[in-house]
Amino acid sequence: MNELEEIRREIASLDRAMAPLFEKRMKLAERVYAYKLRNALPVLDAAQEEKVLERNAAFIEDASLKDYYILFQKEVMKLSRDYQTRLMHGMKVAYCGVPGAFAHIAGSGLFPEAEMVSCPDFHSAYRRCEEGEADAVILPIENSYAGDVGEVMDLGFSGSLYINMMAELDVTQNLLGIPGASASGIRRVVSHPQALNQCADYIEERGFETSDFPNTAQAAQYVAQLGDPGVGAIASVETARLYGLEVLEPHVNSSTSNTTRFAVFSRTQSDASGAPSDEAHFIIGFTVRNEAGALAKILNIIGSHGFNMSSLHSRPLKGPLWEHYFFAELEGGAHTPDGEDLLRQLGTVCDRLRLIGSYRSIHLK
Repeated sequence: MNELEEIRREIASLDRAMAPLFEKRMKLAERVYAYKLRNALPVLDAAQEEKVLERNAAFIEDASLKDYYILFQKEVMKLSRDYQTRLMHGMKVAYCGVPGAFAHIAGSGLFPEAEMVSCPDFHSAYRRCEEGEADAVILPIENSYAGDVGEVMDLGFSGSLYINMMAELDVTQNLLGIPGASASGIRRVVSHPQALNQCADYIEERGFETSDFPNTAQAAQYVAQLGDPGVGAIASVETARLYGLEVLEPHVNSSTSNTTRFAVFSRTQSDASGAPSDEAHFIIGFTVRNEAGALAKILNIIGSHGFNMSSLHSRPLKGPLWEHYFFAELEGGAHTPDGEDLLRQLGTVCDRLRLIGSYRSIHLK
């Protein structure tokens, strides 16, 4: 046996040793997929992959081989994602609207292989997931210009699902019309109330009449079917392409920085998918006792545990007149010792307390 044959035998021996390790790694990828499916998390977590690459590169002692090992690791990760994506073909994600709605755009970006399930309103989309007809539901919860989506906050407090991710999507609203229409000829615009609010300055300047629709894509669909050159829709460029409309005027939202946060709900409570403490967030909903200083006591407890409260909102309760619940977002992990102790203490002073979600945020391109 010559030297080359001996080297090839050693390589073959290593390949045999690596094969069961590869199988074991892919089986673990199945478990990762199952966790992501339960918690409505996307296949790709770019930040986590970068951390793994940095950590694993340190295992290589020969500096001349580090770059090649990183390429090898990237290929292994790609194979793992491809395998998880194939498994995820059966995933169903509910959303409010029709194809082209911003929730559809966000959901397709997060779960490109999932089946997107169209629903007529927020409530029915939420119930689809709650009743097991969908694995997750994606709903808008806040816009940087128009503010909170109260109905979704109410569902989060009163329902049984958990928020396991927040996805930020930059939203550009456009005036759409049928082919041949012109912006100067539009008399009435139709869209979702939030979209109309985002474009309030433009609408007022043009003197348009407005009509509300359940979502922007349904408004565009209506304009396409109506065929009236005097009626326009405010919606996305993607929606214009879907329904054969033309962009009569682009970028008609009042603020140049127009971002919508979408909450991804599922039936299982996540632990922020292992996010570092500086990336983890959680949301609680609570009611306070009808006594002086009740809210201040709760805020003091939150502060004493070292959690920064990034936002606090109040919403009217369904039922009792003039009673409200509070919706607070905190920075940090709910499933840390401090987080669990915080929830225990809040439970002793709140009439009702619900951990609505533990999550990390991502920005969709």
